[in-house]
Amino acid sequence: MTTVPETSDLPAVPTGATHTDREIRQQPRVWGDMLDHLHARRPALDAFLAPLLAEPALRVVLTGAGTSAYAGGIARSVLAAALGRTVDAVATTDIVADPGGCFEETERPTLLVSFARSGNSPESSAATELADQVLDRCAHLVITCNAQGALAVRHHARPDSFVLLTPPEAEDQGFAMTSSLTSMLLAALGALGHRKVRGLDACRRAAADVLSDESVRRVTDLTRRDLDRFVYLGSGPLKALAGESALKLLELTGGAVSSLADSSLGFRHGPKAFLTPRTGAIVYVSNDPYTRRYDLDIFDELTAALPAGQVVAIAGRPDGLPAADTWLVPAMADADDAALALPAVVYAQLVALHASLALGITPDNPFPDGEVNRVVRGVTIHPFPQS
Repeated sequence: MTTVPETSDLPAVPTGATHTDREIRQQPRVWGDMLDHLHARRPALDAFLAPLLAEPALRVVLTGAGTSAYAGGIARSVLAAALGRTVDAVATTDIVADPGGCFEETERPTLLVSFARSGNSPESSAATELADQVLDRCAHLVITCNAQGALAVRHHARPDSFVLLTPPEAEDQGFAMTSSLTSMLLAALGALGHRKVRGLDACRRAAADVLSDESVRRVTDLTRRDLDRFVYLGSGPLKALAGESALKLLELTGGAVSSLADSSLGFRHGPKAFLTPRTGAIVYVSNDPYTRRYDLDIFDELTAALPAGQVVAIAGRPDGLPAADTWLVPAMADADDAALALPAVVYAQLVALHASLALGITPDNPFPDGEVNRVVRGVTIHPFPQS
């Protein structure tokens, strides 16, 4: 894994970014550990999943809050194709607020897949409890970074639950989720899309390249511009990646840089009003030949609308894109978009980190006054009436 030497022209990482910088850079190694762990748990996991996947009517619901919810959005379509079952991505925050609306088909067998870094957010456990209350049959696959978290402890001994842990290092100590997101996403793609998701084997090599000095210099060239807002766009699974990228920038800059995410087609329907001459734009370009056309269209449109150098394409292959404004993700030209998202999000993490540093903010704790917390506080879980 390549490190950034302090002797280069790149900014040295101050103490306030120690956790975040390390957790971004550790991802290729942690992903290898995640895959090894997944291989070791494969027999037990398959034994748990087999009777569930034998149900033709099974509904799989991918859930989490914030960044963890975006993990489900990225994985949803490729897992639906791999499993041949209905797969939905529904945030825990939606389930807790409206369990009846999220689980309308109460008799349908359901596998609730919960993503949680700590497992201690109030909505994490509440969503699983509400699913058990509302649904006639619900099993749980808990993917978490914290073996001691409330969610893991609640489910570890249940016969209708399977707890899949990431490597301990993936429980990020920095404010924002970086390696926790990617490790849990990799776990879900490997666990449920076993051998059917293209590109997973190349992710570690691709991420190591994204972390190279050359790539980081391109990122810092962008974040050193006088930009006060960013828009992230993508289609299909990459729309959810755009949402996570915008969130990461908003979090690590403490809200000092405004960010917006949308689909490549949806952006024109009003959200385009977000653009100013000081806007940076990043377009995730799909590997799917059909979807890719729409991403290229909006990239060209933004390139014509904004000052030179402020629009970037992040793509697995270069066709149809100008080299000067394209950040390639190597070895991912034939990957499914959900797999492409794993190394591609590392670019977004680096943008957020270096935008924060450029503003003199401490990324490990961008909200020193505690107005936003690493683990959500202040949520009251109200009892849901029995039907």
